[in-house]
Amino acid sequence: MRLLVAALASELQAFPESLEGFDRLVTGPGKLKAAYGLTRALDAAAYEEIVVVGTAGGVDPELPGGVYEITAAIQHDVQDLDGVIGQHVSLPPRVATGRDGLVIATGDSFVDDVAVVERIRGLGGVLVDMETYAYVWVADQFDVPIRVLRAISDTAQDGATTVWDETVAACSIQLRDRIGDEYGV
Repeated sequence: MRLLVAALASELQAFPESLEGFDRLVTGPGKLKAAYGLTRALDAAAYEEIVVVGTAGGVDPELPGGVYEITAAIQHDVQDLDGVIGQHVSLPPRVATGRDGLVIATGDSFVDDVAVVERIRGLGGVLVDMETYAYVWVADQFDVPIRVLRAISDTAQDGATTVWDETVAACSIQLRDRIGDEYGV
C-alpha cells in the first residue's frame, strides 16, 4: 500500500476519493502540520511508498509550467546561529528523495515577493512550497521511500496568491493524470 499525501484537499480535487492501492492523507499547510500529519500516518500503518502531490511556485523564469519530480528540499526561511540563511541549527541543510528532479525550497509562508524569490534562487531552489522539506525529513526518519510531484501554480511573485486560487484545479488535473499514467490507477 502507498500513501498519497497532499497539504490541501483542493490539491486532490481531481482525484477520486478512493484510489486503488493508495491510502489518502491531507496534512494541512506548512512544515509543522506536514510533519505532524505524516508522522501520525506512519506511526499508524506501514507503507511501501509515500507519494506527495501538490502545487509549487516556480522561481526559475525559464522553467515552463507542468508537473515536476523533486530530488531534494531545502529550507529558505531558517538560519543558523551564525546567521547563515538556509541552515537550520539542528536539521540538515538539504534532504533528498533519491530520485532525479528539481530542488524545492520550503518555508512556512506563501511566497508572493520578488526579493524572497531572489533569495530562494540564491540558495539553489527552482520551486518553492510550504511542506516538502518536512515530508522528506519525516519519511527519512521512518525509512520509507518518498516521491514528491509538484505542479507549478504560479511564479511566487506579486499576485501569486490570486493566481494560485485560480490555478489549483488545473494543477490537480495535471497531478491526477501523472499518477494515473505512472501507477496505472
